[in-house]
Amino acid sequence: MTPQPNPQAGAAVKAADRAHVFHSWSAQDLIDPLAVAGAEGSYFWDYDGRRYLDFTSGLVFTNIGYQHPKVVAAIQEQAAKMTTFAPAFAVEARSEAARLIAERTPGDLDRIFFTNGGADAVEHAVRMARLHTGRPKVLSAYRSYHGGTQQAINLTGDPRRWASDGAAAGVVHFWAPFLYRSRFYAETEEQETARALEHLETTIAFEGPGTVAAIVLETIPGTAGIMVPPAGYLAGVRELCDRYGIVFVLDEVMAGFGRTGEWFAADLFGVVPDLMTFAKGVNSGYVPLGGVAIGAKIAETFARRPYPGGLTYSGHPLACAAAVATINVMAEEGVVENAKRLGAEVVGPALAALAERHPSVGEVRGVGMFWALDLVRDRATREPLVPYNAAGEANAAMAAFGAAAKKQGLWPFVNMNRTHVVPPCNVSEAELKEGFAALDAALSVADEYTVA
Repeated sequence: MTPQPNPQAGAAVKAADRAHVFHSWSAQDLIDPLAVAGAEGSYFWDYDGRRYLDFTSGLVFTNIGYQHPKVVAAIQEQAAKMTTFAPAFAVEARSEAARLIAERTPGDLDRIFFTNGGADAVEHAVRMARLHTGRPKVLSAYRSYHGGTQQAINLTGDPRRWASDGAAAGVVHFWAPFLYRSRFYAETEEQETARALEHLETTIAFEGPGTVAAIVLETIPGTAGIMVPPAGYLAGVRELCDRYGIVFVLDEVMAGFGRTGEWFAADLFGVVPDLMTFAKGVNSGYVPLGGVAIGAKIAETFARRPYPGGLTYSGHPLACAAAVATINVMAEEGVVENAKRLGAEVVGPALAALAERHPSVGEVRGVGMFWALDLVRDRATREPLVPYNAAGEANAAMAAFGAAAKKQGLWPFVNMNRTHVVPPCNVSEAELKEGFAALDAALSVADEYTVA
């Protein structure tokens, strides 16, 4: 893992990218993507030989790091045996991936519908819920992200939705609990839970319970801020869904497969949804794969009635072989346990210590390898370090923080006024300490923008 500088090759890669690649979520003429030469474990490097510790896990998907040799070998072996096959057939890699996933999902979520990623998993979960209930509406939270496809982006509760939201997708948004920036004037977690549930039930009542097919929630919202729900909230949502005949969908695309120190974040709360979406960590992103885990009631709806949906590459053999290998690696190498132990014993205490030293850190929150630092201009008022959805000069403080982290050899996950700490779930304690030293230096730059 010694990067070999090759600036000429890097320049060629960058030139071809800028000439032909259309990047997501970007103004094409205003971006300058880094040309990546290679990656291994928790690190990647550029063509100048500069190495970065990746505290983003790609887009929170390399849960076992880059280039794990057992998963690479499984993909190679599958490619030699059967590169692809149509989804209507029983294929060994597909069947085994489904079995291993179903073994780990909570409750009776034992049927697996494979998709190509998280967004289309959400699309199909919503379709299943609507067909199962015969109802049109879906409720989802502000401060959420569910994907970039048409239904998923309308479910999303952050600014990326705005350009695509024509208010015709049958989606109603509500406020989920978040005590640090409470919409319910709560002072305790108990108050936040009770008031958030009352707000949700009122929303259901005013929308008409008989019109609501599903409530879709990220078990722990990811990109929107890693807001761990307070005790009793998800159980309360489960009870409301049962009372009104609403399908409860948990989106575990980001929080699943070890990220929280459990196989699924739902296990932290003892809650079983009717449908659960997954992707990302299921095979560490090595080959695109997602899916919907389906409970018994909804599976029964389609026992004699055809499900009107599918994808050409559903359960792609290469992707499923990568999933089988990834899940086995996680079990054999104690990856989930590593995330849980280091999250509690190393990450949480280290981030709390950083908060003590840096006035720019308003709150530390998270679990496992799933953490966020809420950066503020003023701790007393909790004013964010940059305004909501800031860009350009208004985002200068966060841009300076990000640049400082990269200068220290750390690639940070930066979103709005937050930096997320989401390294691979098999990260080592030494790598974490290296990252925290870099964060310490970068937060000193963020401190310069505070009123303290």
